[in-house]
Amino acid sequence: MGVPLVYNLRSVRQRWASALVAVFGIAGTVGVFVAMLSLARGFKATLVASGSPRNAMVRRAGTGSEIESVVTLEQLRVIEDAPGVGKGPRGPLVSAEVVVVAAFPMRGSLTDANAQVRGVSPRVLDVRDNVRLGEGRFFNPGLPELVVGRGAARAYAGFEVGRTLRFGGGTWTVVGIFDAGGSAFDSEVWCDADVLNGVYQRPRGIYQSVTAHLTSPDALPRFREALVADPRLTVEVEREVEYYEKQSRALTTVITVLGSLVAAVMGIGAVFGALNTMYSAVSARGREIAVLRALGFGGGSVVVSFLSEALLIALLGGALGAVAVLPLNGLTTGTLNWQTFSHLAFAFRITGDLLAAGLVFALLMGLLGGLPPAVRAARRPVAVALRAL
Repeated sequence: MGVPLVYNLRSVRQRWASALVAVFGIAGTVGVFVAMLSLARGFKATLVASGSPRNAMVRRAGTGSEIESVVTLEQLRVIEDAPGVGKGPRGPLVSAEVVVVAAFPMRGSLTDANAQVRGVSPRVLDVRDNVRLGEGRFFNPGLPELVVGRGAARAYAGFEVGRTLRFGGGTWTVVGIFDAGGSAFDSEVWCDADVLNGVYQRPRGIYQSVTAHLTSPDALPRFREALVADPRLTVEVEREVEYYEKQSRALTTVITVLGSLVAAVMGIGAVFGALNTMYSAVSARGREIAVLRALGFGGGSVVVSFLSEALLIALLGGALGAVAVLPLNGLTTGTLNWQTFSHLAFAFRITGDLLAAGLVFALLMGLLGGLPPAVRAARRPVAVALRAL
């Protein structure tokens, strides 16, 4: 025979002050836990969204990122003629790209932060069809003109259309702002690859990566086999989505581990709060427990009753923490991308599975904080407690 749940509800209501302490402790822990995981989820989603399943990235074999890679003009011509490459009105849908990092003043603080400047082909908008020009126009090939990602335009000062700025020893004019749908490209600055090479006094016709827009996602194996088998090339070919997913792993792992450690430390405090609340309840309700046992409720029923009370408090705390963290969803922040050493803007991404994980974490804290007091309540001598009536 189980103790009615209404008994536990009335007990929580009568001891609301101590119960609130445990609720707020668990709520804070769950809030931090979900916020940190959503931070890592948002960073990863921003990078992965940069890739397209129809795009393949070609780099020199053995390089971990495009910054380390070198692709020559002769190799570019071979890639353009490879099977599976899409064709457009202006030729093969291929963008040979150069990447540098330049410092620009941040809005508000005016302190410098690194931004990734990407030299691209004039056909890049056909290659990356998730990028749309939102304001102004696209740069003219051969001219020192910039188009700026929406996130970079918000983060840095001086990126308004029509403004001129200096970096790399050259003077540039901002001619447009593009929208990359919240991907990492939104934090980049784009210009003509050959002009960028010239400003940084690099050899003409030397690039760091080549992005090819394939005829279909299924064309990748044929495209890769042709390039790997060509004796003129020593390259690595992978789907663009996979490349950016790998780039996100290091920082997302660090954020997740640090967030879990912080949540674990806070969780220990929340568990002790729950222990204190439930031990106080057991001490104050010794006679009630004895009466329940005398009425025929077994030790197991008492354990379940007190454990249910602890889980109820934990569930309330978990729900409160989940609701409190919801306003962070979509909030934009930024951090240093360790792979490129440049500033990357991304948004918190709170999803249903993260909220569910937060509630499970809360219930785990409730279980750890409620089980020892529940067992103690079940072991209280009935006769001793009844004599005190």
